[in-house]
Formats: sequence, structure tokens, C-alpha cells
Amino acid sequence: MPTPERAEQPRQQPTPSALSMKDLLAAGAAATAVSTPPSEPEPADGDEETGAERAVRRRAA
Repeated sequence: MPTPERAEQPRQQPTPSALSMKDLLAAGAAATAVSTPPSEPEPADGDEETGAERAVRRRAA
């Protein structure tokens, strides 16, 4: 038997979002695209560079 302090209150229905799932997924994809730095292009054949050479080049830039 429930006590008066714990009397069950009517449950409220969740209100639907103004945004669709498609909009939410698109916003997440856009945020990821904006926040992800571009990757460096792979060196061409014959233009191999060691990790140390790449670090020196980055410091010089």
C-alpha cells in the first residue's frame, strides 16, 4: 500500500523533439567533419620520408 508521500503521480508523455532523427544525424556528421583535422596526403612513390624528416619539416613550417 503506497504512503501519501509516495503516491503515484500520473506519468507525463515525452514531448516529441522539434528535430527529426535525420536532422540530428546530419548535425552530428557535420560536427565531426568540422572538428576532424584533414589527414596528410600519402607521399608519392620515390618521395618517401622518414618520421624524423617529417618532424623536422613540420618544425620548420
